[in-house]
Amino acid sequence: MKNKSEVFKFVCLTVFLFYISIINAQNIDINILRDINVNRNKNLDPTFKSVTRSALPISIATPIIMYSAGMIKKDSTIKKQAIFIGETFLVNAFITTALKQVVKKQRPFETYSDIDQVISTGGYSFPSGHTSTAFATATSLSMVYPKWYVIAPSFVWASAVGYSRMHLGVHYPSDVFAGAILGSGSAYLTYKANKWINKKRSKKEK
Repeated sequence: MKNKSEVFKFVCLTVFLFYISIINAQNIDINILRDINVNRNKNLDPTFKSVTRSALPISIATPIIMYSAGMIKKDSTIKKQAIFIGETFLVNAFITTALKQVVKKQRPFETYSDIDQVISTGGYSFPSGHTSTAFATATSLSMVYPKWYVIAPSFVWASAVGYSRMHLGVHYPSDVFAGAILGSGSAYLTYKANKWINKKRSKKEK
């Protein structure tokens, strides 16, 4: 009986601490967003609108342009690299969309009236789709061309996309962070999946 009582107390304490940690995390999340959004330089709004709108066009155009270049040059390596980046885009889009439907987190401006929604948007908040898309493209492109002059601009752009989502008041910092992890993870997952498939094919051919 004594052991059961101690276990019950331990479970209650664990649940209580977990609940407190969630509340603190939520407070940190909204406080950081307020610092970025409410106290923002409004003169930069047009710039960050352009940055945020660049995520999808650049992510779609990158593999298409690369594949077209591969066809013109008749270079199968470039075409394979383009397909890998395109596959990463699709994997990321699927996982991001699925997570949004599962979590169904409201946008910050829907919950907090002081958050200024600068750009129109729809759907749920977690994770940030724009951020995950940008990081998926930046990571896959950097894996294909592991040069500093590709890696640095790619991740600066992806980070700017993520920041723009907070500046414009449509995402929490946790949404953006999750999006960055998800986008980069999608590239790694796609790479590993391709490697496994190619290994299976080579075994069959032998």
